[in-house]
Amino acid sequence: MRCLWVSQTPVAPRARQQRKKKRLPTASANSKYGTPYLPFVSLGCGLLFYIPILTLYYFISSVPRLQFANDDKHLLACCSLDGTLSIMTLSPPPPTVKVTLKGHAGPVTDFAWSLSNDIIVSTSKDGTLRIWNTEDGRCIREVADPEGSELLCCTFQPMNNNLTVVGNSKHHLQVVNISTGKKVKGGSSKLTGRVLSLSFDAPGRILWAGDDRGSIFSFLFDMATGKLTKAKRLVVNEGSPISSISARSWISREARDPSLLVNTCVNKLLLYRVVDNEGTLQLKRSFPIQHGSQPLHSIFCPLMSFRQGACVVTGSEDACVYFFDVERNTKAIVNKLQGHSGPVLDVSFNCDESLLASSDATGMVIIWRREQK
Repeated sequence: MRCLWVSQTPVAPRARQQRKKKRLPTASANSKYGTPYLPFVSLGCGLLFYIPILTLYYFISSVPRLQFANDDKHLLACCSLDGTLSIMTLSPPPPTVKVTLKGHAGPVTDFAWSLSNDIIVSTSKDGTLRIWNTEDGRCIREVADPEGSELLCCTFQPMNNNLTVVGNSKHHLQVVNISTGKKVKGGSSKLTGRVLSLSFDAPGRILWAGDDRGSIFSFLFDMATGKLTKAKRLVVNEGSPISSISARSWISREARDPSLLVNTCVNKLLLYRVVDNEGTLQLKRSFPIQHGSQPLHSIFCPLMSFRQGACVVTGSEDACVYFFDVERNTKAIVNKLQGHSGPVLDVSFNCDESLLASSDATGMVIIWRREQK
């Protein structure tokens, strides 16, 4: 892949002076985007070869989450622990910040795009859920946590974007109607620890939630009422936080099982098979990565999997991005992207997987472009 760009929000003069001390070594001045870029490394080949194009520093804090808009090649959003979110357009070059979402009084922990990309919901340690207009950056509604606790994760109900599920630091899960800002009756439950990660299956009937005690819970979601019914619990590793959960109905033509991709602090990326309609999980594969404490995330590669193996991608604390082929019994690593200067926290593909975005704990965001080698 090629790196298009790394982004950051405006910084204060003193912080800008400190940032200037970190001069970036340049490897080439031939970038399409007019700026020299660092010597990045991609060890993949064919459809898995990605090249970095450009690197910038904009965020003064860690970037825990980033995500391309739905069915869009060039619209990317990311959140920062500095309390802001940025929506960026990557084309035409050079990439620009379309709008910055300001209003949270604490670090932003998670966000999600609506299906139509007109709304973003975000959670923060300031104890609020905010609903944003993505065109003008206006905060449409602010919903305070009734317990006054930190909000740590959120996700839209895939079949009804009027409903959002939120997890907080007091172990509670809650369904919220974003039109009214009110909790849905029967749409709450309690986990064994702080709720760190959420993911629905594609039909929106099963919700998985991971906590900081190492447990993954499955819930049955009532489409008519928004009610949650606790179904199953899996203890992955006692005391190891579940930082990311990603669900897919299939991986590739060869591996069609409904699957769950899980990051937890055991120095492994875990792939589970969903074995029944209650969300019961059975371990299928594990892949070695460095993951001891940071909130790492991973994703499936649905389009790439149909063309070249069944692939998943994850960040790692060794500052690398890893591609794994889940059907390979040996040498499962099929690509390794090097270029970050800190733990890689999140990764996201655009709709046709021609671009991959990655973010790290130093505030760096890199855009990689796929090219035939």
